[in-house]
Amino acid sequence: MKDGSLIRRRRECENCKRRFTTYEYVETIPLMVIKNDGRREPYNREKLKLGLITSCKKRPVRMDEIDSLILRVEKMIDRLNVSEVPSKLLGEEVIKNLKALDPVAYVRFASVYYRFEAVSEFEKKIKELDPAKDSRKK
Repeated sequence: MKDGSLIRRRRECENCKRRFTTYEYVETIPLMVIKNDGRREPYNREKLKLGLITSCKKRPVRMDEIDSLILRVEKMIDRLNVSEVPSKLLGEEVIKNLKALDPVAYVRFASVYYRFEAVSEFEKKIKELDPAKDSRKK
């Protein structure tokens, strides 16, 4: 693993002198996500990844870019040094990073995250992406 949570060690058996490899993982307290309704559930990296993959479908976004985005979000949460994080904070960090990565994927993800119910909500987010476009109409 690239994030330093896996340590590979070469060892030698003292009895038979054969060499072997062991893998050690840094043990961490599982991160809990506090949902908007107060429920708590374990952080699920795969759930986040699936949501991002869906948002980036048919977009020029590589899988390594999605993995990097997730890693940036996880590192930000890790720096907080907390065992629980509000889903709102997690979502806002994802939104911020996705906005910089791909504007279409950002609007798709935002439509689910913010629970858009009207076209005007889509329009507002699109205008936020290119405020100059709105002023050129005038």
